[in-house]
Amino acid sequence: MSGVNGEELEPDCGFVLNEVYLYLDLECSEDRRSLIQKHLDDCTRCLHEYGIEHEVKALVARCCGDETAPRELRERLRVKLDQLEVQVETREYLP
Repeated sequence: MSGVNGEELEPDCGFVLNEVYLYLDLECSEDRRSLIQKHLDDCTRCLHEYGIEHEVKALVARCCGDETAPRELRERLRVKLDQLEVQVETREYLP
């Protein structure tokens, strides 16, 4: 996995950056939050990436905070996300 400037990230960095939105949205377990927080405390590259993601999320919240997506759209997104989770989990266990 490559970082902002094309530099290679450690596997732990890849995990953290893949999970950063779950972390920001408080949608992961306390154990996972602690693991991610510890990594962010120790890794300046990931902390920088996290800061960018945090700023984007804050900007979206300010610009679109009062809007709610239609129920049908939310349901379609949930189905797609569930499909992605199944695909990722399946790939993780393939030899």
